[in-house]
Amino acid sequence: MKNLSAIKEKATGVFSGLKPNMEKFEISQSYHGGHGGYEEMEGGDREGRGPGGGHAYDDDDDRPDSPASFEEIERPPLRKIDKYCKAECPCMPARYTIATMACVGFMIAFGMRCNMSAAKLKGEHNGTVFMNWTVAVESHVDSSFFWGYLITQIPGGFIASKFPANKIFGLSIVCSATLHLFVPFAMTLMHGHVVICVRVLQGLFEGVTYPACHGIWRFWAPPMERSRLATLAFSGSYAGVVVGLPLSGLLADAVGYQAPFYAYGVFGIIWYMFWIWLCFENPRKHPAISIPELKYIEKSLGESAHPSMPSLKTTPWREMMRSMPVYAIIVANFCRSWNFYLLVLFQSSFLKHKFGFKVEEAGFVGSLPHLIMTTIVPFGGMLADHLRKNGILSTTNVRKLFNCGGFGMEGLFFLFVAHSSTSTGAMFALTCGVAFSGFAISGYNVNHLDIAPRYASILMGLSNGIGTLAGIIVPYALDGLIQADPHGCWTTVFTLAACVHLIGCTFYGIFASGELQPWAEPPPEEQQVWAPPAGAITNTDPSQAGMMGNYMKETSFGAPEYNEQSQMQQSNAISYGATGHVANNPFAAGGAIAEEPAQPPAYQDNSYNYDYTQGQQQSTEQMPPYQQQ
Repeated sequence: MKNLSAIKEKATGVFSGLKPNMEKFEISQSYHGGHGGYEEMEGGDREGRGPGGGHAYDDDDDRPDSPASFEEIERPPLRKIDKYCKAECPCMPARYTIATMACVGFMIAFGMRCNMSAAKLKGEHNGTVFMNWTVAVESHVDSSFFWGYLITQIPGGFIASKFPANKIFGLSIVCSATLHLFVPFAMTLMHGHVVICVRVLQGLFEGVTYPACHGIWRFWAPPMERSRLATLAFSGSYAGVVVGLPLSGLLADAVGYQAPFYAYGVFGIIWYMFWIWLCFENPRKHPAISIPELKYIEKSLGESAHPSMPSLKTTPWREMMRSMPVYAIIVANFCRSWNFYLLVLFQSSFLKHKFGFKVEEAGFVGSLPHLIMTTIVPFGGMLADHLRKNGILSTTNVRKLFNCGGFGMEGLFFLFVAHSSTSTGAMFALTCGVAFSGFAISGYNVNHLDIAPRYASILMGLSNGIGTLAGIIVPYALDGLIQADPHGCWTTVFTLAACVHLIGCTFYGIFASGELQPWAEPPPEEQQVWAPPAGAITNTDPSQAGMMGNYMKETSFGAPEYNEQSQMQQSNAISYGATGHVANNPFAAGGAIAEEPAQPPAYQDNSYNYDYTQGQQQSTEQMPPYQQQ
């Protein structure tokens, strides 16, 4: 009761002089007795709330930061499965659970892209009917996935902005996995037209995965964790190749060319069940997230997580198309996609035709470069965040260093691959080149969140869509060369790949930026402080119906469990920048309640107290009651 009295006394001080107006509001019952997440299951007490309904805190640092504290945020209702199994991974914060699940989702999506190359190599050996395809049909089959993939890139950005991005991401992968089950049957039909149609549909569904993933991080990734969370998720793309190449070869050799398609189709459906159980649109909708983590994420993001979503009409297309940092990301994405799809589609063929590897041997040996890269990608993300967070390098310099270093080294090693005459030398150079390219993911692939976080999913769709053109061009450019000279064409293939990377390195080094672009600022009508969630405060006076539209000046509150945020920049303006921080005000007022400045005006008279932290002289008579000594 002593703690409860202290809370009441604090609240009384804050609302001194405002009591008549605040009495017209009452806290919704859903906060205390309704659907209250897991706290309701654990004896009816919320986290930090004592058995008698009061707050039980170990020390003053654990107290709520304001009267309408995060302790009183309405928790989402529990689903049936949540009552038996808590929606969390042990010893892992909710945001890292989502990153890990996204990583597995990308592993499945990119593993499915490895199945066709293994099936074709096995078909060559067995003389399967689909190997009667002409060079043109084979090129159409290889590139058909990317036809659909290209179409939904930019629309995928708007879809991920309009609908819950986590649901879009999950549905895209499970739908593609379901269609994957029909590919073996389609391959047995003549002329390859049916399999082309199936793969186009797969591409249409998977085209929204990258934009949707950026839409997820818009709500879940604190600014200083953008690189590590995004690269952890995106590393699944490369881990998918690590697992997909050897597994596809092994299954095709042991069971038949159909086995990889059936296996990955089932994997995708099982993954989706776990995804919808563990992953949510934003922290407020997660029934199992801890209050400290919720506070940390929302405080670090500030109001940038809550403005209205961009639409086709409100997106600054003209300014975006004139922005050289945008073109730097687009060019880098195209160049990286060229080499990535080259390896996914033709690496096994390279090892088989030039060095005589068997199908399963080509899969296992070919996965080594991608295995090294998979470990480099998250490490590069953590290193990039460390350099930014500690002020060692600016965001712009970090992005340029990682991207240009990765591209430059990969291009150099690809030249060694092009002129290597032994399998050992070729694999060593290929492994080093692909490994270094892992650092580039902490450059261009998260750069959208730096220059325009508000439009990150749209920019990702745009850049990834143009990058997808590489996936369409590569099969047409290389299938003819390989058919004409399967053994000697690889010098030309890898020399061309090295030149593409060096061009991308140069362009990105000149034009890239890590700073928030002027056109990416929110519109003036959104320069306001975030309001509490719907239903948090019930207005009992009809005359005050418009009060929720007005907002008080924001107040700062601490998150003692996450002290790293104390180093972040404080600002009263909404910031969408790479490291911007705005403290939320978890309660709103308006109407008859007078608006007060966050800091009283400065005075020059020596009779006033001097606040050394703000550099202003303050009169205690002018201070609000809760600031008086």
